[in-house]
Amino acid sequence: MIGVKAGEPGKARAMGGVQILTVKADEAGLRLDRWLKKRFPDVGHGRVQKWLRTGQVRLDGRRAKAGVRLVAGQRVRVPPLGAAPPRVGPPRPAYSDADMQGGSGIRRHLDAMLAALRFDADQAPRLVHRLDRDTSGVLVLARTAEAARLLTSAFRSKDARKLYWAVVVGVPRPAEGIVDLALAKGPGRGGERIGVAEDGKKAITYYRVIDHAGRKAAWVAFEPLTGRTHQIRVHAAALGTPVLGDGKYGGRAAFLKGDSIAKRLHLHARAIRMPHPAGGMLEAEAPLPPHMRATFKALGFNEKTRADPFYNAAIPEML
Repeated sequence: MIGVKAGEPGKARAMGGVQILTVKADEAGLRLDRWLKKRFPDVGHGRVQKWLRTGQVRLDGRRAKAGVRLVAGQRVRVPPLGAAPPRVGPPRPAYSDADMQGGSGIRRHLDAMLAALRFDADQAPRLVHRLDRDTSGVLVLARTAEAARLLTSAFRSKDARKLYWAVVVGVPRPAEGIVDLALAKGPGRGGERIGVAEDGKKAITYYRVIDHAGRKAAWVAFEPLTGRTHQIRVHAAALGTPVLGDGKYGGRAAFLKGDSIAKRLHLHARAIRMPHPAGGMLEAEAPLPPHMRATFKALGFNEKTRADPFYNAAIPEML
């Protein structure tokens, strides 16, 4: 998981306990009361409202209402905070690495954990790239609203490249190609299901076989050119080689026998490459999860054969 911050936070100046804070570019458009809550999360709602009602908060030297929208560069006077009142209710929960990575019995999701990833920032990070619940790998968090806007734009403009590794049952033929099959949501056993549909949304996935274990299974690199729900899983099944452990789209054919083969989804967001909000390129990789490492070993695949995850395992530049 990677976090990105665009620019530096605004400067603060203390005056006898009074703070004069500058509204940053990524805070433009926020309501004044919500801006105060973001900057001072330990100050209760009632106290913020009292500051505003009594004129203790000033915007560019003038009294301001709670709902006024801020503009970058404006200066906000904040009264002395004093001693923080006792926190009412349970303390903010602590999260372990196991919680963040998911696992058996974990019912908390990343959206609810973003506050724990705030660290010393004045706002919680934003999740701009998601994975299916059972897919492991790289996630992208933005540290500021401006970084979130730029990163989201990169995904929408197709400037971001995402590489997935999967173990599939069988070996795709041909060994390299493009799946261009539109997808649509529909009802299915156990909830919503994605299927191939002529009138669905355009979905394109590039794939290449990196290695295979006879005709039993293959290690395949996938690079989606679109971002539809369950796209790689449905396209892999359409090739006749479902992702190992994907009973939803592959049925019984998606499983292999063997003590070293986990009955879990073998789909991993291996790497991402995209423009960095501050310039240059942002590149990140995620190591294989334990169950996929065990399966690689059982099938004789060597993940170290690709030093650069995008070399010879991703969509050609000309496409």
